[in-house]
Amino acid sequence: MSRKTIRLLKLISAIVILAVLAGLAFLGYIYINDKYTVQTVYIDGNIHYTEDEIKEMVMTGRFGNNSLYLSHKYKNKPVKDVPFVESMEVEVLSPDTIKINVYEKVLAGYTEYLGNYVYFDKDGIVCEVSDRKTHGIPEVIGVKFDYIVLYEKLPAEDPGLFKSVLNMTQLMTKYGVDGQKLYFDGYGNITMYYNDVTVKLGTDENLDVKIMNLPSILKNLDGMKGTLRMENYDENTSKVTFEPASE
Repeated sequence: MSRKTIRLLKLISAIVILAVLAGLAFLGYIYINDKYTVQTVYIDGNIHYTEDEIKEMVMTGRFGNNSLYLSHKYKNKPVKDVPFVESMEVEVLSPDTIKINVYEKVLAGYTEYLGNYVYFDKDGIVCEVSDRKTHGIPEVIGVKFDYIVLYEKLPAEDPGLFKSVLNMTQLMTKYGVDGQKLYFDGYGNITMYYNDVTVKLGTDENLDVKIMNLPSILKNLDGMKGTLRMENYDENTSKVTFEPASE
């Protein structure tokens, strides 16, 4: 057998082997793509973003719907650099089911500035500036700013007043009070708006006691409209005054 023939046979064998390997790879791709195609997605912890938005952030790229690919892509590597989100983790529950755990930033409140919503944490650090309003985070009005710098402390004109803002938002978080809006009048008086109830808290004197007892008081006012007066409420006071709104 000539050398030319031997080389030709080797070339044909190599081509056949490559074709077989390519075929096996293709079949393997079909099998994996079919078996590991994500059919069910559980999402936990999201508040600011919808489930569809979370899916779009995580399940990206050509193999974004493949659980095997996602498990490797996010193994020990959380999703970062998403506004309002500290991190996200992808957990593969089964070949066709994943769970996305969302850990959002802990925000104390927001204020409007130049047509945007400025979100800040319990220390007054600006976390995000967005055109989107997020449910569950109180709006703070009555505090003025000359400028806003992302990831820096809000430069309030009245540092003393802003200290009261942070104290109030921290207490609301601590005691699970879901006030929609907070108003600071510049004279030390605080007003909180909860559904159809206006809560007059007065100054920050005994504020911890006021906010600690507020959830149980508001529970008894469910569905009612009016003004709850707590200016003089303290640890020795067991009664509050509620003024129903006039029809």
